[in-house]
Amino acid sequence: MALLPERALTVYAGPRRGADLAFYLEELRGLCEAAGAEVVGEIVQNLPLPDPRGYLGTGKLVEAAQDAAELGASLLVAAESLSSRQERELERQTKLKIVDRTALILDIFAQRALSQEGKLQVELAQLSYLLPRLRRSAGSLSRLGGGIGTRGPGESKLETDRRRLRQRIADLEQRLAAVERQRSVSRQERRDLPRIALVGYTNAGKSTLLHALTQGGGGGEDRLFATLDPLTRQLHLPGRQEALLTDTVGFVQDLPTELVAAFRATLEETVFADLLLHVVDASHSEWARQMDAVQATLAAIGAAELPQIEVFNKVDRLAASAAAAMPGVAVSARDGAGIEQLRAAIADRLRERRVQREFIIPLSRGDLLAQVRAHGEILAEEAGETEIRVETLIDRAWAGRIAAELHG
Repeated sequence: MALLPERALTVYAGPRRGADLAFYLEELRGLCEAAGAEVVGEIVQNLPLPDPRGYLGTGKLVEAAQDAAELGASLLVAAESLSSRQERELERQTKLKIVDRTALILDIFAQRALSQEGKLQVELAQLSYLLPRLRRSAGSLSRLGGGIGTRGPGESKLETDRRRLRQRIADLEQRLAAVERQRSVSRQERRDLPRIALVGYTNAGKSTLLHALTQGGGGGEDRLFATLDPLTRQLHLPGRQEALLTDTVGFVQDLPTELVAAFRATLEETVFADLLLHVVDASHSEWARQMDAVQATLAAIGAAELPQIEVFNKVDRLAASAAAAMPGVAVSARDGAGIEQLRAAIADRLRERRVQREFIIPLSRGDLLAQVRAHGEILAEEAGETEIRVETLIDRAWAGRIAAELHG
C-alpha cells in the first residue's frame, strides 16, 4: 500500500518580487513534489530580509499555524536555508516539522543517489548540514543543568553526538578523497580523447540528450535531479572525431554550499572538460533565468570560462517560428530533431584541437595506420614499396601518441 504524500505548507520571506518571486516559488513547489510532498498552501511575506528570529514576522507566524491547521499540513517548507534559531522558532510557533530548502534538496539527493560514490557524497552533505544544528532536547543529554553533581569527568550526549558526527565526516572525506584520486587516474587514462560535459538546469533534458547523441538508447526521466551520478559515454562525430560525453548533476538557483562541497568530485567532470554543452529547456517560460542560475553555479565551481555551446532542448514543444528564434543550437532530444546539427557544431568546436600532420608509416605497422584512419580525417595517402605516407587532420593528443610510436 503506497504511503500518502506529506502535506506541505511553503513559506517565503524576503525581497523577491514579481516574475523573480514566481520563478523561485515554482521551483520550490517542484522540489517539494520531487521529495514526495504535496504542496497544499503558500505564505509569502515581503521583507527586506527574513526575520532573524523566526524567519517570518510575528503576524505571519500566527497565520502559518492557522493555515497549517485548516489545510491539514504536517510539514512546513522554508524557501531558503534557515538558521537553527529560525528553525526552532518556526517549530515552536507552528508545531510542524520544519524543513528548509537545503534539507529539502538533500532529501531528494538521498532518494536518487544510486552509486556508492553518490551515497557517500549525499551522506557527507547531510552530516555537514546537521552538525551545526544539533541542539539540546529532552533526554538528549547525559548530564543536565549545572552545579553540584554535574562537574567532573564525562560529557553530554550532545557533545558525544557532535564528536561522532565529526569522526564520520572525516571518514567520509577520506573515502571521497580516494574516489577523487581514482577519478583523476581515470581522467588521465582517457586524456587521448577530448572531454565534453553536459551542464544545465535540472530537468532540462541532459540525460535524454546524452542518449540521443551517443545512441545509447533510453532516456532521462521528467523530474528534478533525475541524474546524480555522472555517466560517461563515447561520442562519435563527423570527420572521424571522437570525444567522451559526460552527464552531470543538474543545477538549481543558489545550489547549497553543502552540495557544492560534497559533490566536488562529480563537479570536477565539469571543471576538467574541454567543452561544455549548456542544455536549456526551451519550453520553460523562465529559461533565461535558469541559464543565469547555471552560469552562477559554473562560476562558483571555477568553470565559467570554459568554451560552451548553448543547446536549446525540447523545441518539439514550441511553434516552428519560436524554435527558429532560439539563440543557440535548437534540438529535441526526445524525437531527434537537430541532433545532427549539434554533432556538427560540436565537431567544429573540437576541430580547433586538431592539427594537420604527415606520417610516414612502415607497412609492417598496420596498427598505427589503423589508428590514423580511425581517429583522423585522411587528406592524402600515398603507398610506397615499404611504407605509406599519410596526411591527416587529427586530434593533437593522438598525433603526439602516433609520432611517439613511430620515433620512439
